[in-house]
Amino acid sequence: MNNLVERFLRYVTYDTQSKPKNAHCPSSTGQRVFGKLLYDELFALGLSDVSLDEHGYVMAKLKSNVDYPVPAIGFISHMDTAPDASGKHVKPQIVENYQGGDIALGKGDEILSPIQYPELHQLHGCNLITTDGNTLLGADNKAGIAEIITAVELLMANPSIPHGDICLAFTPDEEIGRGADHFDIEKFGASWAYTIDGGPVGELEFENFHAANAQVTFHGVNVHPGTAKDKMVNSMYLAAQFIQMMPAQETPEHTEGYQGFYHLKSAKMGVTLSQLDYLIRDFDVTEFSSRKAWMKQKVAELNSQLSKGRVELEIVDNYANMKEKIAEHPHIIELAKSAMQACDIEPIIKPIRGGTDGARLSFMGLPCPNIFTGGYNFHGIHEFITIEGMEDAVRVIMKLAEKTAHQYA
Repeated sequence: MNNLVERFLRYVTYDTQSKPKNAHCPSSTGQRVFGKLLYDELFALGLSDVSLDEHGYVMAKLKSNVDYPVPAIGFISHMDTAPDASGKHVKPQIVENYQGGDIALGKGDEILSPIQYPELHQLHGCNLITTDGNTLLGADNKAGIAEIITAVELLMANPSIPHGDICLAFTPDEEIGRGADHFDIEKFGASWAYTIDGGPVGELEFENFHAANAQVTFHGVNVHPGTAKDKMVNSMYLAAQFIQMMPAQETPEHTEGYQGFYHLKSAKMGVTLSQLDYLIRDFDVTEFSSRKAWMKQKVAELNSQLSKGRVELEIVDNYANMKEKIAEHPHIIELAKSAMQACDIEPIIKPIRGGTDGARLSFMGLPCPNIFTGGYNFHGIHEFITIEGMEDAVRVIMKLAEKTAHQYA
């Protein structure tokens, strides 16, 4: 494990924030730079089939060390960090043997508090890696990359541990929903895979939201305010009216578990033109369809009230719940549970209140549940991870490889 923390701390210094408004893949230059670093590292380790393609996907393979056929399994993590907070000039800090209380982040006033994040109460005695309060950390998902490469490095250093072919892939632009756009499943070569992209230790996830993006566009009528009576239609007021029509309790801050939501992600405002960008999420496909239909109905109602101006709605589906595809391959979940239990980790089966590359890959023919990294509070400046959690993830990856080989011996 000696290289794990050093590897992770080195990776987070690379600014790989994806850019949703850039249609290229990868959407940011930093991802391509980081991909080249990973390519060089994997090549130097002596892995086979190391590649970095034109879209920024990095792949490699650790060849089987047994003389009987074992299905190739894969491990996948993404290179980009979320657009929600800066990923530039990340300055991680290590809090050794955390004993409780607030953690000062850097030299400013920002703190990591167990009052706001009660999970810290369960981490006394752990070694934490936090931000300095100015950026996200990048554990989502550079921790996953560091864990996968460290696990492979340890398998290579311990040839007595049996394993079949181990396929590795590091993808761009997962945070903006494009991580599977150019994923070459045939080239990857795995029968099934696991994304190492979850949170606290023990998480094992094979359900995720059905997801769509909705853009609501409000067209107003602009007239000089001095002569605007009975003529002007201020599109910002239309947008505000629409927001009030949305169910206040069906938002991320009021939902949990299997509850779906509408999330107002961003807004662009002006007298003539305003736009609201929503995320629509639900685990149940019928409820998901109902949510989209409900939003269309509200737009129609608002339009019916207008004599001037208009409202338009565009809904684009992103990904579907992978549960129906994973259910066809129950053994890959049982293997993951067994690997965790062999590492004295109790599996925590829970739905992903979000998405991973694995959701789309599962529908593309590569069943791909999600496993923990050991991190918390992704996408914000309070993101942190425990070194112990990262080490646990490495052990689970190695045990998965070993148990798969034993199962087919």
